[in-house]
This record gives sequence, structure tokens and C-alpha cells, in this order.
Amino acid sequence: MPTVKVYNMAGQQTGEMELNAAVFGIEPNVPAMHAAVKNYLANCRQGTQSTLTRSEVRGGGIKPWRQKGTGRARQGSIRAPQWTHGGIALGPKPRSYRYSLNKKLKRLAMLSALSAKAQAGEMIVVDGLDMGEIKTKTFAGFLKSVESTGKALVVTPEVRKNIVKSAANIPGVRTTIASTLNVYDILNADMFIMDKDAVQKLEEVYA
Repeated sequence: MPTVKVYNMAGQQTGEMELNAAVFGIEPNVPAMHAAVKNYLANCRQGTQSTLTRSEVRGGGIKPWRQKGTGRARQGSIRAPQWTHGGIALGPKPRSYRYSLNKKLKRLAMLSALSAKAQAGEMIVVDGLDMGEIKTKTFAGFLKSVESTGKALVVTPEVRKNIVKSAANIPGVRTTIASTLNVYDILNADMFIMDKDAVQKLEEVYA
């Protein structure tokens, strides 16, 4: 069974916790994680890009010169795509980039991401991850004491406003709850910090 270090809010190690091997101990499936990350980023795209076609560009209603006899190439409008300030041929229009993955693949990707963090030693558990007041300096001190210097993902079982607001102004630190955890955020973080209750919630859902 994989184990992980357990800390308190003072940043002191208080012991170790055994993790469920079915959730945190599988062989990470890289293609599944790649598919999940691609899906997440695609679904984040707004798809609001839009270019003007020749029918949407203002002007160009009159033929610039007569068809024959000038020696120049025939032209029907100064807003045709080959003209400067003309419309765009085959340009992007608003669209949705969303697509879905099947449940088995999403589940495998999540288990792979959790296992990858546990096996790499980039995951810690905190017993009672909460604060009595909103204090960025205090939370930054906690992160420093657990040697989290880069990007960190802090996971709580439910929304804890003091944690969310204390971490909001610390660069590279993101907070989320166990029920909205996603593969991209897990893999993007250098340190994966979970509340003990959040670990138990994940094990209940995925075990």
C-alpha cells in the first residue's frame, strides 16, 4: 500500500497515512492522462474568434473598373479576399471546441494522475487543513514549512473560505474541493496538498 506524509497546519510532520492502492497505487496510464488534459483545455476554449467574409466587409458594392479593355485583371469588388482590406476567405467563425470522453477513460486518467503524484513524492496530506482567520502570510508560511515552493494545488473536502482567500494572492497556488478535482490541475501542480477528509472522499468515490 502506498503511504504519504501527514502534516499539521504548523508544518510539522505528525505521521504517515496509508492510501488505498486502487486509487493511489495503480500504474499511471500516460495516454489516458494526455487525453484528459487535451479534453480539459479544449473545453476551456471560448471559441469566440470571428473574421469578416467578403459579404460582411463594408464597401465594395461597385465594380472597380469595367470588365474588358483596361489591360488589368477583371475585378468585381474591392472587398474580394485578394484585395487589401478585403474579406477573409475561409477564416474562423464562432464555434464550440467541446467534446466528451467516456467515463472509463476519465476515471482511468484521474486514478493515473493521483497515483503519479503519490509515487513521485509530490503529495502530502494535512490533518485539519483550515484556518481561523484570513491571513496570507500565515498560509504562505505553512507552504514554506512543507517545502512547497512552486505551483501548489490545495484540496479541501468542501469550500473553506479562509483557505481560499488566504491563498488567493500567492502566485502559483490554486485551491479546489475534492468533488471538482480535475486531471489537468493535478498534473500542473508541483505539490499536491490534500486535507485528510478530502483523501477519504476521493477513496470513497474511486475505490
